[in-house]
Amino acid sequence: MLSGLVIVDKPQGWTSHDVVGRMRRLAGTRKVGHAGTLDPMATGVLVLGLNKATRLLTYIVGTGKTYEATIRLGQSTVTDDAEGEVTASADASAVTDEDIRAGVRLLTGDIEQVPSSVSAIKVNGQRSYARVRSGEEVALKARPVTVSRFEIHRVRRDGATVDVDVTVDCSSGTYIRALARDLGAGLGVGGHLTALRRTAVGPYGIDAARTLEEHAEDLEVLDMSEAARRLMPNRDLSAAEAAEISFGRRIAASAEGTATADHPAAAFAPDGTLVALLADAGRHAKPVIVFEPAAAPVPPASSPAAEG
Repeated sequence: MLSGLVIVDKPQGWTSHDVVGRMRRLAGTRKVGHAGTLDPMATGVLVLGLNKATRLLTYIVGTGKTYEATIRLGQSTVTDDAEGEVTASADASAVTDEDIRAGVRLLTGDIEQVPSSVSAIKVNGQRSYARVRSGEEVALKARPVTVSRFEIHRVRRDGATVDVDVTVDCSSGTYIRALARDLGAGLGVGGHLTALRRTAVGPYGIDAARTLEEHAEDLEVLDMSEAARRLMPNRDLSAAEAAEISFGRRIAASAEGTATADHPAAAFAPDGTLVALLADAGRHAKPVIVFEPAAAPVPPASSPAAEG
């Protein structure tokens, strides 16, 4: 059974679900998931997991992201991006480059962000975008996010509108559409997103991504062991420790003792195979997820790796 990660360069106009459906056909398996959606308008890195590797996706979803985007000042839309109807226009020609830089600084660092109302966030069990499309006014609560980099590359002026090309490094859960909206609102002219490309999800960058057409010709799957080595702290086990862990038993904690259930360490057998994800608990480490069974059971009493 083929297991691993597939890094896709998502095409514009496709939903993340569309890409998952296509990958199910290419990989010949129903067990395919993704590590965080991309809007249909957006392109770039979409991380998919096949079979056993779907269990890694939870830990990828929470990693930081990098985006390249274009923000248009002078127009607001119902969706905060170019796919929505323009709801307001203003002359942004008087907004200076320094004004834009000052607005960007206010949206950098640890901030409270109100997500776009046309988002997949659930409100009383229903997606926010579905409520908006049915005519309901939705006001989502602000949530803490971190924008560690909000870099302006170019400012382009065309009459009453101003386009700003940027790169954003941010925490999981940050909406780039909302940054565009809030930048425009702060400058008093409105704003929305006209282009968005995700160039990295955690350790998986655009340089490793391939289009669906390229994957159709030659499906490129990142082995689970390599995927986990890039994603989280590593722990190399002895053969005895690997056997104990593969049967759900505890072993001695790592020297650092910092792995947790939310941020586990990837544990590898002597041959490099990913055995499990481990969390430290006091003097012991215990498996959060076990991927590979041992070749034969090892009685706890006879194993030097086992500890009570």
